[in-house]
Amino acid sequence: MKSKLFVPGSRPELFAKALASQADALSFDLEDSVSEARKPEARAHLRDLLLGFPSGSNASSSDRFGGKTMIVRVNAIDSPHFEADLAAVVQAGVNLINLPKPRHADDVRAAASALDAAERANGVTEPIGLLLNIESPGALRRAFELAGAHPRVKGLQLGLGDLFEPLGIARRETAAIQQAMFALSMAAGEAGVFAYDAAFADIRDQAGFQAEARLARSLGFIGKSCIHPSQVALANEVFQPTPDEIAHAQRVVEAAAEADAAGRGAYVVDGKMIDGPFVARARAIVAQVALNTASGAASTQHRGSRP
Repeated sequence: MKSKLFVPGSRPELFAKALASQADALSFDLEDSVSEARKPEARAHLRDLLLGFPSGSNASSSDRFGGKTMIVRVNAIDSPHFEADLAAVVQAGVNLINLPKPRHADDVRAAASALDAAERANGVTEPIGLLLNIESPGALRRAFELAGAHPRVKGLQLGLGDLFEPLGIARRETAAIQQAMFALSMAAGEAGVFAYDAAFADIRDQAGFQAEARLARSLGFIGKSCIHPSQVALANEVFQPTPDEIAHAQRVVEAAAEADAAGRGAYVVDGKMIDGPFVARARAIVAQVALNTASGAASTQHRGSRP
């Protein structure tokens, strides 16, 4: 999930374009990008998409959506829209519900319980995960507690605008960004979930987007949110392992197999001492490359089969 493209739920004319994009994931939004008056309309548009795209198709959910990770950002659990959002969008093919502004572990558990009820009501048999937005000082301080509140939690996503702006912290202050990213990455790592990077509002500043994405990748994040299609290719490039990284990882994996057979616990690859943690990282890179290759093939096949 190197790239995740936001799509306002109130803009159904953008749905097909988003599905045809190179984004690994789509985040259909019912929260900030949708005005209060249009929220019922937006959830109806999204429900129609989830139940009927493409029209009349008998294909499976994964085929219908081109292998993309399907995410819906609902409104906050204390909003008047939360339950109606879940009733509309908890459908087969949705992978994650993005929960904004969780404050305490009780919020996460309540959201998980509501998600369970919506799955039963809508006949969804494959459990949908939760992606939690970390958007306040309290949430950042309690990030591990939030991540560990329920097994449905799959990831933590940083929301730098909501986190920084009320405190008067400059959104482009690198030191502040680095500290927030590090804190979230440590919490996600302890909880055993993934860390995902925030959106970058200045669409014209591609260099700034890339620099922030590279920082996030260096701190263990798996991908970056995109608010415009032009940012998707940038995120995909930054979070794709380089040829040198892939080649080194493959050599480490091969050397690990040989070392295991010989009973050696540590050994040298490319002049570097290698042991367990480095092997785990190398295996993760090799697995990511294999997944990206499979996803790319599925996406190409999906786009080519469209009328």
